[in-house]
Amino acid sequence: MATKLFDGKRILVTGGTGSLGKILLRRLLGGEAGDPERIIVFSRDEAKQHFLRVEYESGPAATEEVIYRNFQRKLQFWIGDVRDFDSVASALRNIDIVINAAAMKQVPTCEYFPYEAVRTNIEGAENIVRAIQKHNLKVETVVGVSTDKACKPVNAMGMTKAIQERIFIQGNMRCPGTRFVCTRYGNVLASRGSVIPLFHEQIRNGGPLTITTPDMTRFLLTLDHAVDTVLAAIAGALPGDTYVPRAPASRIADVAAVLIGDRPVRTITTGIRPGEKVHEIMVSDEEAHRTVERGDWYAILPMLPEVCGERTGSGCLKKEYSSNDKVLDLEETRELLARHHLMVEDLPNRRGGELLR
Repeated sequence: MATKLFDGKRILVTGGTGSLGKILLRRLLGGEAGDPERIIVFSRDEAKQHFLRVEYESGPAATEEVIYRNFQRKLQFWIGDVRDFDSVASALRNIDIVINAAAMKQVPTCEYFPYEAVRTNIEGAENIVRAIQKHNLKVETVVGVSTDKACKPVNAMGMTKAIQERIFIQGNMRCPGTRFVCTRYGNVLASRGSVIPLFHEQIRNGGPLTITTPDMTRFLLTLDHAVDTVLAAIAGALPGDTYVPRAPASRIADVAAVLIGDRPVRTITTGIRPGEKVHEIMVSDEEAHRTVERGDWYAILPMLPEVCGERTGSGCLKKEYSSNDKVLDLEETRELLARHHLMVEDLPNRRGGELLR
């Protein structure tokens, strides 16, 4: 990755107060790939913005009303909603790079409120493309953050994310001055709403741990690996590419067993939740033939010939890329969780400062 990738760039992160957004901000502000001129967190939750702002302030500024001097700082906060076209268009002015992390991502919630998922995941993406097209904005790159569930979708969340991918990819035709690319990845370790924080909480409460089905497998990525995928796409993706990380996978039952250890905590099987898959798939059979290797990532080439041009797949994948292809055993799962400090022993007890044993 070019070390000066973000020098002088103005970056907008939609949904920037989420788990991914927080790590992304830390990495962008850390200067590993250059020194941005401005980073704007765009979201609709003022409380989350407030607490995130305080995290990045030090000294007397941390106690000030957060709105003061907001627009005089490198890290800025913008209240808005991707569902609202005018809000999006206003925030996109003078922006070089957009990272669209705003999403409705909880599978059961999207099943119960599918049109709400449409409004955020589909209409939000369309608002970004339409604002750039209508106002002739000089945005250089837009990255759509997608999910494995967009691949062979069986639930409302995946279906809306699949359409989001298509909107961004086709955006290369509508806005020829802007490069639209996507990233797609699976379960992120310890992200908000994922299974590991749920297991931690259930163990704290003495159990039981809830397993949907013993056969379920998931790719296991760290938040930093997810951010690596976004940064790699910004650095190297061609218009319409979808970047997919190569990641280890485990049985969720093994994850539970590792976290429980020798504690007297039982597990119960609850059955698959509405719209849930047994295995994650990040590249489908239909996409495999137009997939190429890009360093540590797979890149799915766009389907539209007007976007793809003369590029062709390399045949690096002969079949779909699934979490069931190569599954870590119990000890390998233990090593992975320990390496990333996700064992229960690593977490402070909420009832005191000591480690939970």
